[in-house]
Amino acid sequence: MRRRSLLMGLGLLSLTGPRLLHAQEAETLELLVGTGDPGLSPAGSVPEDPLADSHALPRIVPAPPGSLPGEIHVYPDDFVLYWTISDGLALRYDVGIGRAGLYEAGEFTVGAKKEWPSWTPTPEMIAREPERYARWADGMPGGPDNPLGARALYLFTPERGDTMLRIHGTNAPETIGTAVSNGCVRLVNEDIIDLYERVPLHARVVLHPKGVSSDPGSGEETGDAMAASAPFPPAEVLPFPAQSALPPRAVPGACGTGALGVRDGRPLLIGRAETAPHDPRGMR
Repeated sequence: MRRRSLLMGLGLLSLTGPRLLHAQEAETLELLVGTGDPGLSPAGSVPEDPLADSHALPRIVPAPPGSLPGEIHVYPDDFVLYWTISDGLALRYDVGIGRAGLYEAGEFTVGAKKEWPSWTPTPEMIAREPERYARWADGMPGGPDNPLGARALYLFTPERGDTMLRIHGTNAPETIGTAVSNGCVRLVNEDIIDLYERVPLHARVVLHPKGVSSDPGSGEETGDAMAASAPFPPAEVLPFPAQSALPPRAVPGACGTGALGVRDGRPLLIGRAETAPHDPRGMR
C-alpha cells in the first residue's frame, strides 16, 4: 500500500472508530491520493524513501488567486506546487526549486512526459561544475539513481520549444523545501508519480516570480484535508470528548466550496464531484 493511502486510511479510521472501509470512503481516499500502483518499470520499482514522511502529504486547499482548473502553479518562496482541480480548489505538493540565479519564472506548457527519464547535464551545468557533471556529458539512463527521479514533465514555450526546465522526481528527497537545483522543480518520487498521472500534455504551467505569496487568504490550514481560508473563531470550536466516534456524513457539493463552510468538528465524505473536469491520466 502506498504511503499516502496508508496514512489517510489510518487517519479516517482513527476518527470514526474500528470498522470496514465502505466504497464511498474509498472514493474519498482516491480523490486525495490518486489511484493505481506505480508498480515496476524497466528501470525497477520506486525505492523506499526514508525521508518521504517528513514532507507534508498533498492536500486539497484553496486554489491560488486567478487560477483555472487544470493548471500547475509553483511559488518559489513557499516551496509549493499547486495542481488546480475544480470549484476553486487545488492539490498542494512540497517542492524544491532552482538555486539563486537559476530559478526561471514564466509561463509554460507541458510539452512531453516521461517515466524514469534519462538525464543529460546542459553545457552550462558542465561549465559551472565540471567535477560533478562532466562524466555524464553523454547522458545517464533512467533509474533510481538518476537525479530526475521516477517521472518528469518537460516544460515548453512556443518561442523556445523545449526550455530544458523540468518538473521531476529526485534521488535526493532531503532537498525538498530548499533552493539547490539547476532551475528545475523537484518533488519526492511518490508525489511526482501522483502528479504525473493527473497532468495531461499541454497543461498550463506558471512558475511564479519570487516575492509572490501562494496564500489566498490570511488563515492557516486546519488538520482537515479540506482547508479553509480563515481560522476557527474560538467560540465555534466544539469540545467533543476524546472517545467520541461520530460517523462521517455526506454534504451536498462536498467537493466544492460548500464544504468549506461546514465546521462542526465531524469528518466529511468528499467523494468524487459530478462536476469535476475530466482529468486524462496515463498519457505518455
